[in-house]
Amino acid sequence: MSSLPPAIFLMGPTAAGKTDLAIELTKVLPCELISVDSALVYRGMDIGTAKPSKALLAEFPHRLIDILDPAEAYSAADFRRDALQAMAEITARGKIPLLVGGTMLYYKALVDGLADMPAADPLVRAEIEDEAARLGWQALHDQLAVIDPVSAARIHPNDPQRLSRALEVYRVSGQSMTELRARQSAQSTEAGASGRPQLPYTVANLAIAPANRQVLHDRIKQRFTQMLEQGFIDEVVALRKRSDLHSGLPSIRAVGYRQVWDYLDGKLTSVEMQERGIIATRQLAKRQFTWLRSWADLHWLDSLDCDNLPRALKYLGSVSILS
Repeated sequence: MSSLPPAIFLMGPTAAGKTDLAIELTKVLPCELISVDSALVYRGMDIGTAKPSKALLAEFPHRLIDILDPAEAYSAADFRRDALQAMAEITARGKIPLLVGGTMLYYKALVDGLADMPAADPLVRAEIEDEAARLGWQALHDQLAVIDPVSAARIHPNDPQRLSRALEVYRVSGQSMTELRARQSAQSTEAGASGRPQLPYTVANLAIAPANRQVLHDRIKQRFTQMLEQGFIDEVVALRKRSDLHSGLPSIRAVGYRQVWDYLDGKLTSVEMQERGIIATRQLAKRQFTWLRSWADLHWLDSLDCDNLPRALKYLGSVSILS
């Protein structure tokens, strides 16, 4: 048995039922929850992120929810720092960190560390946003395919945040992300070490999703419709009243928010906003599945099964997470 303390990752696409299973696990195991979601970090963005209710969060607290103002940016490096601190505090109390969410880049950053990249440059980022507004993100993806085909193959044209960052790195440094990572990897090899801190935990990797993809698509449509009924548009109206928030910020580029923002700008009709919001959410789920298919040692659960809690507990026992 590993001498490293245990941790549990509960991953899956959006609308798969991750939070419900995490709560069930917390009821029967000495776990404390850490959110792994790039949108839930923001205060005042509750409906469009499907944030757990205040009552549920009061009973089952989640670390890394409501920690930032929407005007602030939050990177994978920020998440890694905050998650490691939270995990250490939980472990020190004799509890098991249970990380739940669907931002797969955050999980990867936590496990593998991050290559050193140039700091963000607001002017360069603004130039990229302006080009995207004029030319479209596909045109910018075509640019990336020329300068960094490896990153272009990895980043979808409908993923503006990662696409913008890859272009920004090149324009700031004159080198592509792929070149920078390869150079750092070579330096690490020459030094005889990985060069990156490894995650000091024995991790059990769980994922939950409906086995039938159409079921997930139906859930996504239903949830987006419910968000609108619950006041999603009014939530975005309140954000727009602030002079420091705009459509180029990571918070406002979150799936759903950018479509409602465009609707309020008059760029989309109500029907178009709903259709594009649902499509964008389905595309997010597709990207999440792509990440998950490459994740090692992953134990899948079907969202529609009625016995996922005992199945999860059996798996955790088999990998020596439970003492």
